[in-house]
Amino acid sequence: GTGPGGPGGPGGAGPYGGGGGPQGGGPYGGGGGPYGGGPYGGGGGPFGGGPYPNDPLAGMPPLADSGRRTLARIIDLILIGIIAWLVTWALHVNEYAMDADQIEVGRSLGQSAVGLVLYLAYDTFMTARRGQTLGKQWLGMRVANLSDGSTPTVATSLARAAVLWVPFWFCCACLWLAICGGWSFFDRPYKQGLHDKAAKTVVVSTN
Repeated sequence: GTGPGGPGGPGGAGPYGGGGGPQGGGPYGGGGGPYGGGPYGGGGGPFGGGPYPNDPLAGMPPLADSGRRTLARIIDLILIGIIAWLVTWALHVNEYAMDADQIEVGRSLGQSAVGLVLYLAYDTFMTARRGQTLGKQWLGMRVANLSDGSTPTVATSLARAAVLWVPFWFCCACLWLAICGGWSFFDRPYKQGLHDKAAKTVVVSTN
């Protein structure tokens, strides 16, 4: 009889496109392990209980390089930072009508609130729409659910964005961003940032 990867086996096209070969090739046309059936169209994935349980990356598209992820985040920071500055400038309070200390505190809180809303909305909308912010799109990567490779839902995207941006704006600023995103440089096997772990997502290459 045919084996699990032979004709009629579970190998097939994964959520990233590209048909799996007769042995259940990966979503990019390469070998994704000889048995297919994993969550990304290739070998046994992180929860699939496939024939290679000791290889959690079997069948998964290449994970995005952490350095490129950092560069993509910087691009997004610059883009939304410009918009946030323009919005806070447009909503500028009349300084002559208020005490100087109150002005500074109010301006700081207002800028933080505007910045948080913009970053949360941008990250959530873009990730839920196609798994990519502009920075990720330009550098050839996308966010995917760890379990099956699909694009995260709005709820998952919001949770992921909140873990990243709420502490950034109201607590630890760049230190939190460095810890949360920089975690992917050391995390194994999925190169997840802390926000990825909270949302159960990974960032994979689309090139």
